[in-house]
Amino acid sequence: MDRRQLIGLSAALAATGIRRASATDGEATMFKIGAIADAQYADKDNEGARMYRRTPAKLTEAVATLNGAGIDFAVHLGDFIDGDERSYDTVQPLIAKLTCPVRFVLGNHDFGVPEEKKLALPQRLGMPERYYSFAHKGWLFVVLDGNDLSTYGWPAGSAQDLESRRVHTEKYPNAATWDGGIGFEQLQWLEKTLIRADASGQKVALLCHFPIAPENPHNLWNAGEVLSCVVPHASVKPWLNGHNHDGNYGVVSGIHCLNLKGMLDTEETSYAVLSFYADRIAVKGYGRQDDRSLQLRP
Repeated sequence: MDRRQLIGLSAALAATGIRRASATDGEATMFKIGAIADAQYADKDNEGARMYRRTPAKLTEAVATLNGAGIDFAVHLGDFIDGDERSYDTVQPLIAKLTCPVRFVLGNHDFGVPEEKKLALPQRLGMPERYYSFAHKGWLFVVLDGNDLSTYGWPAGSAQDLESRRVHTEKYPNAATWDGGIGFEQLQWLEKTLIRADASGQKVALLCHFPIAPENPHNLWNAGEVLSCVVPHASVKPWLNGHNHDGNYGVVSGIHCLNLKGMLDTEETSYAVLSFYADRIAVKGYGRQDDRSLQLRP
C-alpha cells in the first residue's frame, strides 16, 4: 500500500475532524497533557512572521496556563531553539517551571549547536535517547527521531552523516534538506514496539517533529514508508507533530495526523491541552491553535 492509497482511504474524514471540543460530556477524563510546538527561540530580530524574541514571554504564559490545567506531563514537539546553543540557557529554565514532567522531541533547529555537541543534545534536553517510549495510564507514547536521516542531525563527516547524505541523493533528491527521515534501525525498533503494544492492548500516540500526512513539503522524506509501518497496527491512534508552523490535519486509515501550529510565528501564542478519554482525545487550543475532537479508531 503506497502513501497516496493510504491518504486516500480517509481524506474525506479530514474535513470533519475539527469542532469545538467539549469537556462537559459527562465522561471522566483519563488524563491530560500539554503540547507545544516550535517555540524556536533565538535572540535575533524578526524574520517575516518569525518573532524570535517574543518566545520567552509566550512560553512563560503557556507554562502558567499548563500548571493550572491539571496536566500529567507536557511535550515539546521539536525546535525549542533556532540556531544558537546559548538559546537553551534562556528557554530551559522557563519550561523547567512546569510542575509536571516535560518530554522533548528533537527538531531540525534544535541541532543549531557546535558539531562536537550534536551527539550530546538528547542529554542536554533530559531525553534517554534520540528516540524512546514511555507508558502512561494505558497509553504508550512513542517519541520518534525524524532527524535520524538528515543533512544536519549528525556531526559532519560521521558515518551517520555520510549515510544520510547518500540516502538523500539516491532516494530522495527532491526532498527539502530542512526535513529529515526515519532510518532503518529506528523503523525496526518502531515495528517491534507497536507489535508489543498491539499484544498488550495499549493505545499508542506517536510523537515526532515532522508530519507524515497530508501530503506536504514539510513531511518526512520517507513518510510513505513510515505510514506503511504504522497503519496496520490497531494500537496506533494519533500522530502528533510540529515543524509546519501553519499547522495541518488529516486522517489516514483512522489515524489522526495532527500538526500543531508553531508558537514562534504569531502575535498571540499557540499551544494545547489534550484530554484523553476512553474513545477520543479532546484538543483545547490556546492562541491560534484550533480545538479538535479526535475520535479513536477501534
